Amino acid sequence: MRALTSVFLASLLGLTALSASGKEPPALRKILAQRLPELQKIDEIRPTPIPGLFELRIGTDLLYATASGEHVIKGEIYDTTAQRNLTAERVGKLTAMDFPALPVKDALTIVRGEGKRQLAVFEDPNCGYCKRLERDLQSVDNITLHIFLMPILGADSVEKSRNIWCAPDRAAAWQDYMLRNKSAPAASCDTSALDRNVALGRKHKITGTPTLVFVDGSRVPGAMALADLERRLNGSQNP
Repeated sequence: MRALTSVFLASLLGLTALSASGKEPPALRKILAQRLPELQKIDEIRPTPIPGLFELRIGTDLLYATASGEHVIKGEIYDTTAQRNLTAERVGKLTAMDFPALPVKDALTIVRGEGKRQLAVFEDPNCGYCKRLERDLQSVDNITLHIFLMPILGADSVEKSRNIWCAPDRAAAWQDYMLRNKSAPAASCDTSALDRNVALGRKHKITGTPTLVFVDGSRVPGAMALADLERRLNGSQNP
């Protein structure tokens, strides 16, 4: 996109003051539409902690612009005083998922112990990091796991996911493959759940596996260290 400058913004004084008006500049949308016609429709404009700089939200993507529209910035805002990535925090809130609303009927469910702690994971059978995560999860107790098969790594992923989903014991077939590399026999059944999982991932911009979703709606891309995972599970409140 032309006229976009990738920068990393830092406030040496701490980012505490909101933009003076706290309102969307009245002409900003019109100016940007004229100067950057390729820019997608802006869903929201809101002030940032930096006076005179405004956040442009397009879906869950963020850009920044001056009130005059003269400058548009693609990058992150970092609070050096609090040591916080404000852009990452904002994106985290925008991409949070409604855990109670997750369609768990489209997931494999595994319960260990009392199952009081809950975790949803989007996984692909051909994902190496997913296999590492599955090995780590074997030592996690008192948990209910909702595993959403999301075959996005190729045709082989689709085939393996289908065979696992169509197995008499889906959870056992999943663990046999992920932990012991024992493939599920070829099978066929209604696999519309897999299509819905891929669509759900696309809707929430889940672009890689594994992606972990905690009960507070926050999510973490990639496998987590076991100690970090336990801390997150213990710190979350079940719905």
